[in-house]
Amino acid sequence: MISLDEAVTARLETHGERFEVLVDPDAALAIKRGEFDGDLEDVIAARDVFENASRGDRPAEEDLEEVFGTTDPMEIIPEVIERGEIQITAEQRKEMQEQKRKQLVNTITRNAVNPQMDNAPHPPERIENALEQAGFTVDPMEPVENQVDDALDALRPVIPIRFEEITVAVQLPADYAGSGQAQLREFGDLEREEWQADGSWVGVITFPAGMQNDFYSLANEVSEGNAETRVVKDKDDLKTR
Repeated sequence: MISLDEAVTARLETHGERFEVLVDPDAALAIKRGEFDGDLEDVIAARDVFENASRGDRPAEEDLEEVFGTTDPMEIIPEVIERGEIQITAEQRKEMQEQKRKQLVNTITRNAVNPQMDNAPHPPERIENALEQAGFTVDPMEPVENQVDDALDALRPVIPIRFEEITVAVQLPADYAGSGQAQLREFGDLEREEWQADGSWVGVITFPAGMQNDFYSLANEVSEGNAETRVVKDKDDLKTR
């Protein structure tokens, strides 16, 4: 379950009665869209249906039976969310908007590059400032992935930006290959790998271009600075410098 502080109220008014449930806002939106595939228990603040959630008042069982055909809260809660409206306070809306903004900035930072600077990643602060300059308003009730394209359209007149992937060949010396390759191969899509006669490991990995600094940091960390890397165009080219 989630805490009461994290929950919003979903309210359904029907048959002259009001029914309220307390649920995670993102999960509530996913349920309304028919996209929720998680455990309901994990995204609600109470296994209960209320007449007034703020006061803790509960509806009569006969009203539940009449409207929903059951008194089981776990069957009623999704129906209240699907048929009802999501109620959020101004404070909750502001907090949700800030969380979504951070998620949006993180998504763009991980995937975007500056095509005028040899496809270098944009720092998060630059994305944040450019969104503000562009006047882009994050919708707290919309999934982040649905807002990325609109955000990019808003950013392009402000900064040079595009989404791109990068492919990097990396070689780890034998002393670091065993544990190091296990971490590097999980960083992105492993296109190809080879174990060399001297025990070293070579892999070709594709990942969002905005994450290249993170990748190089990881390669240096797992090899104590002894990794060799090279950006490649041909994924079959396993030579490193």
